[in-house]
Amino acid sequence: MKYVTALFLCLFTAISSDLIQAQGCVAIRGFSSCSGTMGSGFALMQGDVLLGGNFRHFKSFRHFRGDHEETHRVEEGTEVINKSSFLDLSVNYGISDRFYANATLPFVFHDRSSMYEHGGNPPNGLGERHTTRSSGLSDIRLGVGYWLTDPMKHSKANYSVGLGIKLPTGKYDYTDVFYNQGDERNEDVERVVDQSIQPGDGGMGFTIDIAGYHTLSEHLMLTNNFYYLFNPQETNGVLTRNGRDEFSCPDQFAARLGLNYFNKQFAAYFGGRVEGVPSSDLIGSSAGYRRPGYVISAEPGVSYSLGNMILSLNVPVALYRNRIQSYSDKERTAETGQYRNGDAAFANYLLNFNVSYRISSGPKAAITMPDVH
Repeated sequence: MKYVTALFLCLFTAISSDLIQAQGCVAIRGFSSCSGTMGSGFALMQGDVLLGGNFRHFKSFRHFRGDHEETHRVEEGTEVINKSSFLDLSVNYGISDRFYANATLPFVFHDRSSMYEHGGNPPNGLGERHTTRSSGLSDIRLGVGYWLTDPMKHSKANYSVGLGIKLPTGKYDYTDVFYNQGDERNEDVERVVDQSIQPGDGGMGFTIDIAGYHTLSEHLMLTNNFYYLFNPQETNGVLTRNGRDEFSCPDQFAARLGLNYFNKQFAAYFGGRVEGVPSSDLIGSSAGYRRPGYVISAEPGVSYSLGNMILSLNVPVALYRNRIQSYSDKERTAETGQYRNGDAAFANYLLNFNVSYRISSGPKAAITMPDVH
């Protein structure tokens, strides 16, 4: 049984806790259609339950336009600072030894500090820094998944395919007070907060995720994951703070590849990941306001098993950030003949901590480790 625990721990280290949200103004709200974990059905036999709690936090403040960093923003003190925390509560259930279902109840806590939204950046604005906040329930995710081969048998490799839906349960017209508004910049006005700190996006989405593993030796395993959220709805009907555009309901994507080492209760993970928001959706129109872009990160992680409880910590560190042209950027470039590319703030790294507890259905869960020799 200890080998099964080690194998499950290894996979959980690599694919736990969503694919995490992009680190900044590129608004990605919770990955994995099926739960807070991708591949969370591994080693869940019929009747087993996996309860999870995932907490992650980042601070974004480094501005990019394309892949060029605008370092003067930090030097001048005009950078936008987003401090965001996310709490996902998930439950995963083994319908059979290969078929599983899961649900995630996500909550968000955002704090956004800026000058440009409160009278303007100096020297043409007041240069007063103020904060807007948002919090509450985000978009609930429900899904099912299926392992292509029986993970309980002697198999050196396996893949699961998950399908799910994202419900528009998060508030997408959250408001707060903005200072120094009006022609004379002497009014305090309540308006919708920035898209990056809206708890939800207002669209009904559907998702696909694929998770796989390849055993390399008794203590090494290669894992990989892919996730895509389809958001067919064009916009959510809410105008941005300046009233020019409606918020878009954008697609999202992520992929991970990593190497795992496990030994008894301990597991270590190191891999790479890419995640982001495309400028054009695969289904439906791409109009509306969005900040598309992507992040490529190196991701170290560790996990430890305490009986049926697993604790894991992953810290993706950004290596490359790119705020690509949006749909409206491309339109205005074509209309004016002048190249346009908006900016976005990104974080240096993200802290991701996960706790899970497995409730076994009975003694049949005591299986042998897949043959890796």
